[in-house]
Order: sequence, then C-alpha cells, then structure tokens
Amino acid sequence: MTDDVTQATRKIIPFNWPHMTGKELHYVAQAHNNGRLAGDGPFTKKCHGWLEDCIGCKKSLLTHSCTAALEMSALLLDIQPGDEIIMPSYTFVSTANAFVLRGGVPVFVDIRNDTLNLNENLIEAAITSKTRAIVPVHYAGVSCEMDRILEIARHHGLPVVEDAAQGLMSTYKGRPLGSLGSLGTLSFHETKNLISGEGGALLVNDETLVERAEVIREKGTNRSQFFRGQVDKYTWQEVGSSFLPGELVAAFLWGQLGDAEKITSNRLESWQTYHRILAPLEQNELLRRPVVPDHCSHNAHMYYVLVSPQVDRAKVLKRLKECGVDAVFHYIPLHSAPAGRKFSRTNGPLPVTDRVSDTLIRLPLWYDLEETAQEKVAEILSEFSFKAIV
Repeated sequence: MTDDVTQATRKIIPFNWPHMTGKELHYVAQAHNNGRLAGDGPFTKKCHGWLEDCIGCKKSLLTHSCTAALEMSALLLDIQPGDEIIMPSYTFVSTANAFVLRGGVPVFVDIRNDTLNLNENLIEAAITSKTRAIVPVHYAGVSCEMDRILEIARHHGLPVVEDAAQGLMSTYKGRPLGSLGSLGTLSFHETKNLISGEGGALLVNDETLVERAEVIREKGTNRSQFFRGQVDKYTWQEVGSSFLPGELVAAFLWGQLGDAEKITSNRLESWQTYHRILAPLEQNELLRRPVVPDHCSHNAHMYYVLVSPQVDRAKVLKRLKECGVDAVFHYIPLHSAPAGRKFSRTNGPLPVTDRVSDTLIRLPLWYDLEETAQEKVAEILSEFSFKAIV
C-alpha cells in the first residue's frame, strides 16, 4: 500500500479511500512550472485526448463536476420551461437539477429489479408531446439496456443523455458507456474510480453539438476558436457559463488516467471477493448481491447488497458501524423529496425504487482494499442474525 497508515492500523474500515498513483503531485507541480493554471492548458488537452481515444466520442470537454456536464447538456438541448425529461428517481439530485434549472420537468419512471437501472420497458408510456430527452443513469457502473432505449429515442426523435457518472471503463456490448447517447457525462469526484477531487467531463457524440458545447463551456463565447487561431477575436455568442476546471485539477486527473486499467483491475478483484464470500448469505436469502448482465462489463465502482425487506436496515448499519465498518445506504428517491414533489412528476408507481431505497447497503470498496477487511465485513453480516433485528 502507498498510504502512510495501513488498513490494519485504522480504527475503522472507511467507506472510501481516495487512491493516489504517485504521479499526481508531480504533474501538479509541472502545471505550475508551465505557468498555466487556468483551464484548457496542456494537461486538460491530454485528458481530452485520452477520453476521446478511450471512449470514442467526437469531443470530450473537462468540466468542474459531472453536475456541470449535465447542466451543459440541458443548455445544449435548449431545454425550455415545461419541457419533460424522462429519468429514474433513484439517482443523484444533479441528474434532475440540471434540467430543473432550465425550467424542465423531470418525469420519473421505475427502475429494473435486477440492475437497478432505468426500466426501459416503462419509458414509452411516459413519453408525451412535451418530452424532450431521455436520461438513463448507469447505476454502479453497470449499463442500462441501451439498445432498447436508443430504439425508443430514435422512434420518437428524442436525444439521449447518458449519466455515466459512475461508468468510466464500463461497456455495453463492447461499447464504452458515455459513447452511446447524443451526450454523455462523467464524474471524477473523489468517491469515483478515477478522481481529481471534484471534476467531470461532457462527452459529445453528436457532431452537430460540438461547436456549441465549446461555446457554452467558455462562458458563451467562441474563445476556444480564438485560441486555435480560427477567429481573430472572441465574442459573446449565446448563453453559457464557466464550466472549465483549473489546470491543477486536470494535472491531478492525468496522473489517474494513466493507471486506469490497473485501478479498474484492482477494484474488480475486490468486487469479485465480495461477490464470492457473500454468496452463502444470498443462498440463505438474507441478502441479494448485485446483478451484472452477461453483455455488460462493469468497472467495480461499488459493491452493494439488498437486505430482505423484513430486515431493519438501520440496525444493520448501526451494527456495522459499531464493529468499525463504515457502510452506507444510497439515494433517497427524488420523487419523494420536497423538491422532487415540487418540480417533477412520476409516471406510474415506483415500487422497485422505493424498495431498493429502503433495503440497499453500500459496502466499503476502494483501490487496494485488503481481503482481510472484506472478510471482516462479511463476517459481521453473517454473524449478526438478521432475524434478531426485524
């Protein structure tokens, strides 16, 4: 391990531990030595090239967060007040908020029972004359059923925005997540696999949107064209904002991207360890493990379990914490939140969403997580009789 404090000497097993490859601070210092700390410097361009090669998108643009990338998507699609956007309720608030900021109305449909992704079979019934986009969220780095979603989108003339915040290095039928919709968004938040503290990226797959994406990202100006020598001065072109990250963020990220395969492989080993040692608990119907379809490859972004609906999850979490394990639950469904009730609507009941929200537990997972720590987690779950806490 590269940490000064090893996992064995920590008082708790943390939920997350940000990984450093050892190159990040060198690149940060190099960025300073370059005399360029504002956005779109040499390291930003390196990251753009890497993402375009890895994902195969027409254009990648680093942003200061995945939230910013989603907000850019809403601007690019010219979302107007009253426009409807179909998405799951079981997602982070940014998925909805980006469109609500433009006056859009999130329309929530339920998720699948297996992957916990947007249920593609419920999308078409939610489409109205006001629908302007479909936003699938690739939960836990496992792809939504994109063939069907894209088919529905083509039939109704709708763009698809992939919220792939958790999905870098994952694929659907061999195609990288973020490359399938008109637009895709990524996150490099410290809890993700590849990190820059805060940070994100907009992936543009529709070539007709590339030029506007650059303008919107640069405060609504054609500044990017000016720096490429395509115009002799830059001017205000349309509504935009400052969505660029600083060069120090890009330099840190560049240190991560170079080890992307190694980081993903290491996390997959830990994911498989959890999957193996928790299998007996699933066989005894005490919990359910994640489901990954054969046609999807995932990046081991998270490992979660779904406890039996009869189990008091709060007591399970409390017991884990008492034993030094920092496990957490995940999203409170957006449709049940105060802002969700105010700004959005649901299309039909969301029973799977509600059940998952009440029963899901995320287990600690990070680069170089020791198997002994995972065995401790499994032992606590196994020894702590669920029947006793109903």
